[in-house]
Amino acid sequence: MNKVNGSVVSRKDGRAKVTGTATYAAEHQIPNLVHGYLVTASIANGQIKSIDTSAAEKASGVIAVFTHKNAPKVFKPTNNFMTSKIYEARLPLSDDRVYYAGQIVGLVVADTFERARHAAHLVKVEYATEKPLIDPTKATFKEPPSQFGEEMKFEKGDFTTGMASATAKMEVTYKTSTELHAPMEPHATIAQWQGSNSLTIYEPSQWVVGSQRTYAELFGLPTERVRIVTPFIGGAFGSKAFPWPHGILCAAVARQLQRPVKVVLTRAQMTANTGHRSETEQTIRLAATADGSLVSVEHDVKSCTSLVDVFTEPCTGITPVMYATLNMRLKQEVAVINVGTPTFMRAPGENPGLWALESAMDELAWKLKIDPVELRLKNETKEHQRKGLPFSAKAFTECLRFGAEQFGWKDRPLQVRSLTRNGKLIGWGMAGATFPGGRGAASAKVRLLPDGTAHILTAANDMGTGAYTVVASTAAEVLGLSVEKVRVDIGDSLLPDGGLAGGSMMTASLLPAVMSACQQVLKTANAKTADDVFASLRQSGRAAVEATASSKPGEEGKKWAFQSWGAHFCEVSIDEEIGRLQVTRWVSVMNIGRVINAKTAASQVRGGVIMGIGQALMEECHFDPNIGYPVVYDLATYHFPAHADIPRIEVAFVGEPDLNFNPAGVRGVGEIGITGVSSAIGNAVYHATGKRIRNLPITPDKLL
Repeated sequence: MNKVNGSVVSRKDGRAKVTGTATYAAEHQIPNLVHGYLVTASIANGQIKSIDTSAAEKASGVIAVFTHKNAPKVFKPTNNFMTSKIYEARLPLSDDRVYYAGQIVGLVVADTFERARHAAHLVKVEYATEKPLIDPTKATFKEPPSQFGEEMKFEKGDFTTGMASATAKMEVTYKTSTELHAPMEPHATIAQWQGSNSLTIYEPSQWVVGSQRTYAELFGLPTERVRIVTPFIGGAFGSKAFPWPHGILCAAVARQLQRPVKVVLTRAQMTANTGHRSETEQTIRLAATADGSLVSVEHDVKSCTSLVDVFTEPCTGITPVMYATLNMRLKQEVAVINVGTPTFMRAPGENPGLWALESAMDELAWKLKIDPVELRLKNETKEHQRKGLPFSAKAFTECLRFGAEQFGWKDRPLQVRSLTRNGKLIGWGMAGATFPGGRGAASAKVRLLPDGTAHILTAANDMGTGAYTVVASTAAEVLGLSVEKVRVDIGDSLLPDGGLAGGSMMTASLLPAVMSACQQVLKTANAKTADDVFASLRQSGRAAVEATASSKPGEEGKKWAFQSWGAHFCEVSIDEEIGRLQVTRWVSVMNIGRVINAKTAASQVRGGVIMGIGQALMEECHFDPNIGYPVVYDLATYHFPAHADIPRIEVAFVGEPDLNFNPAGVRGVGEIGITGVSSAIGNAVYHATGKRIRNLPITPDKLL
């Protein structure tokens, strides 16, 4: 076995992306293609009194106009995570009600995109308008249903007694703003039917085979009669895991017209129709002894959901894994308001949850005059306090210690407003990071060919995280080949099920299957290396030797809790006169099990940090209280970091392969990078200014 994994390997898909030959969903060239353009509601709550499509139907190039009056037939799917899932439980155009601004109320199909767009603006809709509920402070909060089988409240010990016995107590409320999904690739679907009983969907999907099952249920088809094609995804972050209403409508209309139909959403349509991260209000109560030992922890969370589905931002999931305490109380509540459905967004729950918890730990450290790193080391938990299981391959302590050393934390001034540079206040902050180790079932096929190459096939996908590369390098290592001799095909439901690219699970799910398939193909050929197989193929004249293998979790989840860990250290510079804040230095140390490719893994962490800086300093979406529309609607009005906002981000990895978790020893890296970022910045701001800012984003007005 040659050593490939753990080294620096350039992206297998890099050349295709920089030369423009990588084909994204909207770019597939389909003969006889027509274009759909959405008609969306201009109110946030009410009923359609009348809808006049006559002018649109007469417009040049228009083929058809669909509304709730002539909606094409779609079946309700099972709509659970095990079999099928759609983002909105309400099917598109299923009635005349409007539940949120921007909701789809029609679709115009024409021979060109421009004609479809023009005609869509000719559709006249009259509404019976009702006052929308947009402000969650005016809503009634209730306990949400369980999520992934876990109840949204938990209690252990005696929280009240623990609070009473503590030396230091604090109760603080933290808030985060609504964040919008803004992947570089817009949401788009091309639906092509072969007759009325076979469907091909070109769509960015984080779960190729899951989407296949869902579309099959939506249209009453056998699963094998649906094909999902997703070779490349231009960013997803949770927003492209399941079909949205526009994709369902596109496929339904294509069947009725018996023409391939393309629907591409505008940025404005994406703000309302493709999910967001709900705003949160989190109250943390901590009680500790004089030496910093936590006695009680309480974490109460309020978030918002829509009238068409329920999604809870599960912020309390991180609380039982971070710091040990005998007494803990967790509770989540949700308000139903007139907005589109919130959804998964990079580290859903963990990211905003750590903003609150890690900020509160910093406040406690200052209150007790204990170094924030030492406070975390003192309270580290060795077990998952909700599951009652020990952690496997945990290296949180190493992350904290090595990060502090790399950053020079020991030189941190112990007073606020004590560090200046060039007339600006300088602050240092840190925070812990964590994300669950998730793993699902996956399969892969390997083919060895007479030309001396290996071909790996799986219906996984790569949304920019480097899946092509880690699959190729893993196969190369097992087969004894160079990475250049391994070709990878992914993102097609015709291939073996590669699992879900969500919850940072893809690598941990897929690589054990790739390893097993490569081992199996050598065993099938009775060979030690791929070179032996190649020689045999050339002599025999055979076309290929192949093997397929699968992998799935076993009993390990009953013995261990699996979690990735990290620590962020940052420096900020603040010009108080104009309220300008810059992040000037950053160190992240991560424990993710075995590092398959140091280059792409570090890139993932940097991407998470950059996204976290955006959340901390810029990203917020407000909804107009009268009409319910987001007041930001494109990449110009929704602010996020540019290159000038980002310092050099140093990334290091510590820890050992997590072989209790899977044979590859890997855990995911896509989401942990963002967790703890905003709190590290907020903590640095306090060190610089003495101002404790508890509401994100930290905009200039809060610094003046």
